[in-house]
Amino acid sequence: MDEKYYQAMRSRSLSERLVIAARDRIYDDFIRFCRPAPDDAILDVGVSDVVNDAANMLERKYPYPDRLTALGLGRGDQFRAAFPRTAYARIEPNQPFPFADKSFAIATSNAVLEHVGSSADQAFFVAELMRVARKVFVSVPNRHFPVEHHTAIPLLHFWDRSFAAACRWFGKDEWADEKNLILMTKGRLAALAPPRAVIDYTGLRLGPFSSNLMLFIEEARPTEGPPASSGSALEGPE
Repeated sequence: MDEKYYQAMRSRSLSERLVIAARDRIYDDFIRFCRPAPDDAILDVGVSDVVNDAANMLERKYPYPDRLTALGLGRGDQFRAAFPRTAYARIEPNQPFPFADKSFAIATSNAVLEHVGSSADQAFFVAELMRVARKVFVSVPNRHFPVEHHTAIPLLHFWDRSFAAACRWFGKDEWADEKNLILMTKGRLAALAPPRAVIDYTGLRLGPFSSNLMLFIEEARPTEGPPASSGSALEGPE
């Protein structure tokens, strides 16, 4: 899927520049919400073995690459060559991450959750992120951005039937299969997250038509006095 996505986006094209601009803003929100310290261990789940200026946002920008651990589905040969200071591990789809509980300060994933094959698999993916880290930051393409990210089909992706028909028409049938792509909305993210998670727009901000959505989850912090009877609210960025 990564190869098909990046092959469809020509190098130095307007599409690539827009993707880079969106992901730079996603990175800014990652820093703003997660507030990583220099010694925080960070897990990046679903990195790409396609290496270009748009892929692997965190590895391209984060100033402490030796604090990053990347998980990917492939052998990672190109990734390892491009980011030699970042640890890389290969995983199988829909399997537990090979780490103990709370091994990381932060677990993050960009443009991956929409490719996890079903609602149940997506819920398991988010649960695994929460299991291994104290903070979780996930970003996905927003279904309501005017142009669908993977196919460049405008507007017709707002409805399942019209998107499926357009994919058939343009010879992009694989993107209409939910095993490959689940078009994400705020409601879909909310169904996967704890009640007090933060769900917001990110990327190229155009209100409800923004390019991307973000999900931020932070482990409840201990409070002074007797424990509350239920979960505590997450703190947003200052």
